[in-house]
Amino acid sequence: MSRMKKRSLERQMAAAGTYEEWRDLAHEHDAATGMDRWRTRDHTRLYDYEAIRERLDRLRALRIQGDDIGLLFALNEGIHGNMGGMGSAKLHGRAQSGTKKLVEAYVDEIVDALEYLANLESDEIDDAEKIDFFFRVNHCFGRTALMLSGGGTLGFHHVGVVKALHEQRMLPRVISGASAGSLIAGIIGTKTDAELDAFFDAESLAEEANEDTGIMARTAEGPAGTIGVDSVRQMIERMIPNETFQEAYARTGRQISISVAPAELHQTSRLLNAITSPNVYIRTAVQASCAVPGVYPPVTLYGKNVHGESQPYLPSRRWIDGSMSDDLPAKRLARLYGTNHTIVSLVNPVVLPFVRRVSEMNPFASGVARLGLEFTREFLNFQRHQLAQIPRANALNTVVAGIHGLIGQTYSGDINIIATSPFIDPRRYLGALSEDEMMNLIQSGERATWPHLNSIDIATKISRALDTILERYERAGPMPRSGRRRSKRGPRAAKGSQAA
Repeated sequence: MSRMKKRSLERQMAAAGTYEEWRDLAHEHDAATGMDRWRTRDHTRLYDYEAIRERLDRLRALRIQGDDIGLLFALNEGIHGNMGGMGSAKLHGRAQSGTKKLVEAYVDEIVDALEYLANLESDEIDDAEKIDFFFRVNHCFGRTALMLSGGGTLGFHHVGVVKALHEQRMLPRVISGASAGSLIAGIIGTKTDAELDAFFDAESLAEEANEDTGIMARTAEGPAGTIGVDSVRQMIERMIPNETFQEAYARTGRQISISVAPAELHQTSRLLNAITSPNVYIRTAVQASCAVPGVYPPVTLYGKNVHGESQPYLPSRRWIDGSMSDDLPAKRLARLYGTNHTIVSLVNPVVLPFVRRVSEMNPFASGVARLGLEFTREFLNFQRHQLAQIPRANALNTVVAGIHGLIGQTYSGDINIIATSPFIDPRRYLGALSEDEMMNLIQSGERATWPHLNSIDIATKISRALDTILERYERAGPMPRSGRRRSKRGPRAAKGSQAA
């Protein structure tokens, strides 16, 4: 393949208007570069292909033989998202259209086996045992979280990311947002799948962009055209219904979390959601998370009391921009929701240039860069403690604490969707956008997501199947208690040597 042909295909992929167009070009690119042949061959040092091939053949044989107990036993041995290293980023970054066919076939076989057992009517395996199995496997396998970073008006890039995931039915149910990301999380978390379908319709999205552009333009303030606090509040109130976290979860099933940082020293950040703060209004959480220090005033949260009336939540506390302390709250989400796999949509302009440069470095250079960053974190932490001893240095200590909070975070996940082009002047990250600029950002989010869809599909297909199966059981009626806790007799053992 000529270098000119390869570059031509890559330019066409970068300018594709739909995922289907991009996917066809990706297949053409792989065919021209020989990567389609690489995908069909099991062999590579990037993963344990022999172990995966052996397990795939075994599962297929058990289903063909009708050995249901043996199949259940084999699945009980463990379903892992990174078995034999099949989740390695290097394995998923070689070809444009996907990874090894063996990996895709193995994941499909697991999903088919789970569906087969879920629909099985057998005297040998009763419903209680099946439900117990599915709950246990779901808990062990884990879940995926989508984390939307802060980034001012670049946050509209997240809309394109979410749109691409939703259209392929790969949008995780666990979603977090900070600052600009909190606005998108709030919108998504208060809409059902049907409402999202309507929201992402081309005409509807254009109307939304036109409305937001009008609101921003009417109240833009300051020499740089910074969006006024009234504009921010109007946009939030227009796009997010006046629901609490618990009410939104009950209606949509989406588990959204919003990061907020404390406006006062010696306080800790919060991750607001239906578990930690079920009665807090999502609108006020988003307003607080969008309160950029020095630009917008700190916000008091509001929630419902026992009588259903609105009242201040933690009235003595005020809150600011969530990206200052917990832009991508992976550890907190893991603790609250059992997530062990993350998709990051990163547009935060403070760290974006650094993240891009590190991702392009060789391993030695990136290691040195990370070491330097760690040194800077520790130095700032030392300065914070020193300044805390000086009564008149509160203002400086606040600035140092803010910088430490920003660089002390981790800005990557298992799959990283990183904005490649800001499309707008950096001086306008908090300024009013035109409709064209907004739509360009949304489209850039879609295009940045398309190359990752195959990896996301492979990583989430099993957990999505488990969620669907468990939902089906829940809709069927009250489940046996054994379905909610581990069976006293443990996993079913196989008969004889069939499952050996």
